[in-house]
Amino acid sequence: MWNYWLGGKDHYEVDRVAGDQFAAAFPDIVAIARLSRYLLARIVRHVSVEAGVTQFLDVGTGLPTVDNTHDLAQRINPEARVVYVDNDPLVLSHARALLVGTREGVTDYMDADLRDPARILAGAAKSLDFDRPVALMLMGILGYVGDHEEAYAIVRTLMEPLPSGSYLAVWDGSNVVTGEALDKAQDDLNEGPGAPYTLRNHEEISRFFDGLELVEPGVVPITQWRPDPDPFGPPSPVDALVGVARKP
Repeated sequence: MWNYWLGGKDHYEVDRVAGDQFAAAFPDIVAIARLSRYLLARIVRHVSVEAGVTQFLDVGTGLPTVDNTHDLAQRINPEARVVYVDNDPLVLSHARALLVGTREGVTDYMDADLRDPARILAGAAKSLDFDRPVALMLMGILGYVGDHEEAYAIVRTLMEPLPSGSYLAVWDGSNVVTGEALDKAQDDLNEGPGAPYTLRNHEEISRFFDGLELVEPGVVPITQWRPDPDPFGPPSPVDALVGVARKP
């Protein structure tokens, strides 16, 4: 469905039907899908240019679209290293075919589940140097871990071996703007055949950054995290929150 909302071509009829049903109940989802891609570009730009990070661990990458993490990072630094992680064979087959990085850098892919962080770390260590900072990207994925404590434990485990100067970037769905209408749409979708998704509030998403140094402006709607200049004024908030933090 995400690929469909982004205007991609890698989806099935069932994705289009479910996507249209969800969008009918919550029209902002299409905007959120596209705004999340703009957000990814701003985050990669910040940690690459301002923080000098050249390594990225992107967990739950999803189907390739445009301006994926390696496209953005290697455009800034051709020697950047990116490891993509997903547990969907379809995603991985598309990734290996389409996500081709620079000759100077590294673009790798591994089959692993978010709920198995030890496997992720072991695989990523084959391509990334854990003695140098790494940006851990968890973009729209933690909502698929419904148990809050399990989700927090996964993030702590993934961050634990990363050195000082590493970054954590998380965005996930929330209901702070739309409230009950979005709750109803998400509940209806969760009753279908797909993986259920848990919306989290500001406090719950902020807990992912415990012990880390949040980058300004903190945990905010994705439209309001370091937005590019807009002649029409500041962007309106949407039901997706993001934070980026540095490991001391």
